[in-house]
Amino acid sequence: MNIGYLGPDATFTDYAARQLFKEAKRIPFVSIPECMDAASTGEIDAAIVPLENSIEGSVNLTIDYLVHETDLQIVAEAVVPIRQHLLIHPDNMEKWREAEQIFSHPHALAQCHKFLHKEFKGIPLENMSSTAAAAKYIQNHPERNIAAIANSLAAEEYGLVPVTQNIHDYSYNHTVFAVLAKEGHDINMASTEEYKTSLVITLPSDRAGALHQVLSAFSWRKLNLSKIESRPMKTGLGKYFFIIDINLKMDDVLIPGAIAELEALGCTVKLLGSYSSYKV
Repeated sequence: MNIGYLGPDATFTDYAARQLFKEAKRIPFVSIPECMDAASTGEIDAAIVPLENSIEGSVNLTIDYLVHETDLQIVAEAVVPIRQHLLIHPDNMEKWREAEQIFSHPHALAQCHKFLHKEFKGIPLENMSSTAAAAKYIQNHPERNIAAIANSLAAEEYGLVPVTQNIHDYSYNHTVFAVLAKEGHDINMASTEEYKTSLVITLPSDRAGALHQVLSAFSWRKLNLSKIESRPMKTGLGKYFFIIDINLKMDDVLIPGAIAELEALGCTVKLLGSYSSYKV
């Protein structure tokens, strides 16, 4: 089985892939869209991409590309604890506090805002495509006194030193990674006790009470919603679709009944997937 992930080696996405698919061939991609496109075209069996962080919220690029650009479905999710460390090249061990620039993924930089503001106030921050890409850049530029924010796997992979560990602002820092595949493509993953069903709902028109009617379809059926989020439809100002996560596996009665009620109200409903949730 070929599993694609946001690379390079030693990203948090790579870590999730290693935990979920121990025997699979892992293939890195330089961006989330490229990884998802590869799953759509059949180049890989499934793509693993970041979906949501407990501190920074949803990864909008993943959501928008999933809804607007691909025919993929969520077949599983993995909840991974995120531990961010400040990594430097071994050649700069003695002068890391005078680092001239800090590199990392934008979400990682935001997750470590308090530490950076206290320890490196005024030092330029450089956005990279991933935390591992930042670590790899540090490895390739030993002549510069620069640092990366990344995980311990990246430190090991690229020969860097974690001079300060656990620099994220909040102790409960977790990211949800989505496993995406084409509908009907069997990924052969073990089932879990925790399930989710994700829907994309577009309201029929901008009228008072429309969202209330949508939520009522779930409420009176006692369907527990773990998330409701709006995203722009990209067709004009004030036009949004909603992503709703239900803490239940797709059944034969309750969720189909809610979908039928929403469609009777004039809503458009798309199933993003009904899938197991794994704790890594």
